[in-house]
Amino acid sequence: MTVHMKAAVCRQYGPPHVVTIEDWPIPVPGPHDVLIRVRAFTVSSADWRIRSLSIPYGFGMASRLAFGITAPRQPILGSELAGDIVATGSAVRNFAVGDAVVAFSGAKLGAHAEYRCMPADAVIVHKPPALSYETAAALAFGGTTALDFFRRGRLHAGDRVLINGASGTVGSAMVQLAAQTGAEVTAVCSGANAEAMQQLGAAHTIDYTRVDFAEQSTRYDLIADTVGNAPYSRVRHVLTPNGRLLLILATLPQMLGAMWVNTTSRHRIIAGPASERVDDLRTLVDMAVDGRFTPLID
Repeated sequence: MTVHMKAAVCRQYGPPHVVTIEDWPIPVPGPHDVLIRVRAFTVSSADWRIRSLSIPYGFGMASRLAFGITAPRQPILGSELAGDIVATGSAVRNFAVGDAVVAFSGAKLGAHAEYRCMPADAVIVHKPPALSYETAAALAFGGTTALDFFRRGRLHAGDRVLINGASGTVGSAMVQLAAQTGAEVTAVCSGANAEAMQQLGAAHTIDYTRVDFAEQSTRYDLIADTVGNAPYSRVRHVLTPNGRLLLILATLPQMLGAMWVNTTSRHRIIAGPASERVDDLRTLVDMAVDGRFTPLID
């Protein structure tokens, strides 16, 4: 007899109402898999973009090829979760039934359900008792994106860093991780979020509703654009001579233009998907336990 679970299922692209709660077969783990009883998951901007197909310009067809031509190929969205392992495959040695874990399924999605089956060697780490399921579930998407872009952008202590869109999931992670590295962080956000950004480690804040940072005289070693409205043409004058621009959201023309900029100038533009590393998730878990990293949950 097939045993079912509840899952949030998206059978077509569109607004929020296309997602419905349905009965879905509980997956059966293979020899190298673990079955996780999901205790908490997130709904992130990635889920919104996939569900609505709100994709940066130039990537519409590529996105349909990746996620499904006329509807999501994986109808259960969600990439972040925390829960308990309730079954393991015969070949699994690094996890056991009863282990509390944090997991990041990335582009494979499937987290918006009561159970998620994943390979034991996927991006899964043990959840310390000091970390709540809710906090643990919100670590991966913003945190791993921030770590990957900072690694590629060669963030150093003492760098002057500006985060455009600082109060979002990725932006707030970048504020904290840059500050922890010893950078001088300027957070671009609404005035209502300025105090929260300072509490996360921002040395300065800019209210984007009142001031355009690209029109100011301050120059930055590194600018991270999590919003998609700070292309190189707008910010190049506020980059230092060896400045780096991290385009977390980049259109196809921007990515193509990055190759020209990287070849013909001392500036560097870093774009493209973030990697999904188990070591990065483990780092974020350790930082969260120590109080050095706190995901913003809305």
